[in-house]
Amino acid sequence: MRRSPTDKRWCENVTVRFRNDGGAAVRSGTVVFGTHIIGMLGTDWATIRSAQDLPAPIAAGAARTTAYRVCVDSWRVPLGMRVETRDVRAGHPS
Repeated sequence: MRRSPTDKRWCENVTVRFRNDGGAAVRSGTVVFGTHIIGMLGTDWATIRSAQDLPAPIAAGAARTTAYRVCVDSWRVPLGMRVETRDVRAGHPS
């Protein structure tokens, strides 16, 4: 996972590489992001979960790199605070 800032303090660009180690193509799924709200002194105030579509299909044995713009509500990130998307998980749609 690679993170980079955007012009909004409540958003990040997150680039993720997905690898399908299974024996069949992945045809759908969800990517769940855990974005942490970090205070001026480094305190982790909250973790906000969000989800976006997996870049499907991904063939068996193949990999795909996809960039996402991950944002939380602007009011959650007052001046002096920032976001860090630390957790990324891929799964099947529910």
